[in-house]
Amino acid sequence: MKPIRKKAYEDAIKPLRNELIDLQRWMIAAGKRVVVVFEGRDAAGKGGVIKAIEEPLNNRYVRTVALSKPDETERGQWYFQRYAAHLPTAGELVLFDRSWYNRAGVEHIMGFCTDIEYRQFLVDCPQFERLVTATGTILVKYWLAVDQQFQEERFAERGSDPRKRWKLSPIDIKARDQYVAYGKARDVMLEGTHAEHAPWFVVDFNDQRRGRLNLIRHLLDHLPEREPPAPGLQLDPLRGKPAKERIPRRFRISEPF
Repeated sequence: MKPIRKKAYEDAIKPLRNELIDLQRWMIAAGKRVVVVFEGRDAAGKGGVIKAIEEPLNNRYVRTVALSKPDETERGQWYFQRYAAHLPTAGELVLFDRSWYNRAGVEHIMGFCTDIEYRQFLVDCPQFERLVTATGTILVKYWLAVDQQFQEERFAERGSDPRKRWKLSPIDIKARDQYVAYGKARDVMLEGTHAEHAPWFVVDFNDQRRGRLNLIRHLLDHLPEREPPAPGLQLDPLRGKPAKERIPRRFRISEPF
């Protein structure tokens, strides 16, 4: 299947953006709390799809959570504690760019946790997610799949482009040799933590544009409620001529464009 061209992608995503806005209006009106978890291989495209979801929405009611590695205090806490602190309030959508599932993936594969901690996570995680959803929070989890060929192409692009080099971490480089191991860990994770109240869905992200469209379409179908668009608002004419900004010249920046 040929990659989707930019023009076709832009045409396809416009109506999805409108539906995302209607979905957010329903969440706000109904006081719903929604969590979407994005997991997947390095360079799969998590940041891009999160940005595509966030872009048309009211940023007062949507947040992206992308936590760095735990500090000393966090390492001494209950494992899920620092993630629980970022769960949504009523009317809010929270998008996790990686999540508590770090323990089932990078921490396990790269040796950042013990085998006992890893196995305990697989026991505790379903209980944690049951607690999260028991009071009405909606939890949806996506795994972004990418073949190693395309992953390597994206790594090479990041390595050669100074604007994208920050995306390529030392851990990403070390993990290149663990592609198969990550796949096996993913399969264990999906089998052990998939549930009706906290389902996993896998999306093909070999073509990132196609992946974004398919994921957003699925999310919209999975959360089918919508709030009707607000009626148009007719503004009364201004009293008098429109005023202009009058700012002292010394406060203005130079304008080369």
